[in-house]
Amino acid sequence: MKGQSDRVVRQIVIVGGGTAGWMTAAALARKLSGTRANIRLIESAEIGTVGVGEATLPQIREFNRMLDIDEADLMAQTSATIKLGIEFRDWGKAGDHYVHPFGVHGEPIGPVDFHHHWVRENARGRAEDFGSYCLAIEAARHQRFDLPPENPASLLHAYTYAFQFDASLYAAFLADYATARGVDRIEGKVIAVDSDGETGFIQSVMLESGQQISGELFIDCSGFRGLLIEQEMATGFADWSDYLPCNRAFAVPCKIADPVGPFTRSTARSAGWQWRIPLQHRIGNGHVYCDRYISDQDAVDLLMKNLEGDPIAEPKQLFFRTGKREKLWNRNCVAIGLSGGFLEPLESTSIDLIQSGILNLIALFPEKQCAASDVDEYNRLMDLEYDRVRDFLMLHYVLNQRDEPFWRDMREMEWPTSLGEKIEAFKRRGIVPQYDHGLFQPASWLSVFIGQNLLPETCDPRVDAISVADRTNQLEHIRRTIDNRVGQMSGHLAFLEKYRATYSGAAEDAA
Repeated sequence: MKGQSDRVVRQIVIVGGGTAGWMTAAALARKLSGTRANIRLIESAEIGTVGVGEATLPQIREFNRMLDIDEADLMAQTSATIKLGIEFRDWGKAGDHYVHPFGVHGEPIGPVDFHHHWVRENARGRAEDFGSYCLAIEAARHQRFDLPPENPASLLHAYTYAFQFDASLYAAFLADYATARGVDRIEGKVIAVDSDGETGFIQSVMLESGQQISGELFIDCSGFRGLLIEQEMATGFADWSDYLPCNRAFAVPCKIADPVGPFTRSTARSAGWQWRIPLQHRIGNGHVYCDRYISDQDAVDLLMKNLEGDPIAEPKQLFFRTGKREKLWNRNCVAIGLSGGFLEPLESTSIDLIQSGILNLIALFPEKQCAASDVDEYNRLMDLEYDRVRDFLMLHYVLNQRDEPFWRDMREMEWPTSLGEKIEAFKRRGIVPQYDHGLFQPASWLSVFIGQNLLPETCDPRVDAISVADRTNQLEHIRRTIDNRVGQMSGHLAFLEKYRATYSGAAEDAA
């Protein structure tokens, strides 16, 4: 028994705080409770975090439930609003707009998926806007929200939701959660790393104070620097700048002027795009761009010109390179968050990739020797996750019909084979990617395909098994059902008050 006990990881060191570090610490404190694992997190108050990622995906609710976090309390402490999807403006061509929802479009008619029937009716000029057949989209457009039913009567009543919140407040919330459950926060900067000469495993890190922190499993949450995974272990980086060339951003909060609706907005600009993320006490804004097509000064001027309210801070510039480490788990070091990779925040995937990294680590939690089979499986799963996100982000760019140099070059770039196959399958037959697990199920792909004006050349031939009149009536029934349900829902801000999720720091911020 002693030999078996010696193989168990007891000493876990997390380098870096922020959203990635404290999500990791909170999850490990919860899932390793009772194992006598000692979890220490090293962070320095002098080292800033990126801290602008404020929009999430519905999977964040599963993470919070795993921690037994009260949702209304979390929302109240992080200035959270509801998110039913992302509105895209001007991405196909100027004047276009559509919503990528957290819900489905319509419901199958007979044995055939809804979108095939919609395409046939649209060709006849008898269909409404594709989004009008989705409850999540119509609720977002009308600034309405109620908690979705646990057992919806039909797909027409099914939807889910995420949050728009202050990421720094979320990290602080989880820091309190984790430290209350035994995580030891150590203030300091790591200045040296000691590794075993034979195995290459990290044995300890030294702080600027001279303190040495030993461990058996090290988790790198140090951000873009990749302090352990790259600077110490030279893992290597797969550069995806040819696929996603935007490499800079300006971010700035502003006062609220327009209604705080339950959705994020992304507006295409001449050399990138601008985000709008409404929180309860402010609006988060940013301009993501490629510096080969626009100067930094023009980029920040464009952002500031398009704010809806007065700025409440100076714009902050961010520099990044899209891609991922060749391995997110190398020896006894796991990179989670920006240390593992970065994909621009177009679809709010940053926090979800952190969550995937944490959950896969928990599922494959190692013994001290970090078996190669566990490491390889973790890297396989994370590679797949990053590849799928990359393809979906690229989809928005390659389907544009805009005429600026940046957008023309994005259309004409070389696509990954995996993306080309997905586009061709939809273009020819209306076939949509479907995964057993992971992000971006058919409704997501459909929203971008159709929202950016790509329609299939042929439909499923079984659509003709029903009469034109019956199909028209079915589409109208779906639309009326959704309209009636939206009319019964609460206003978004009224829901927050009823849910007791009103931001608890509002008075303090106003002062």
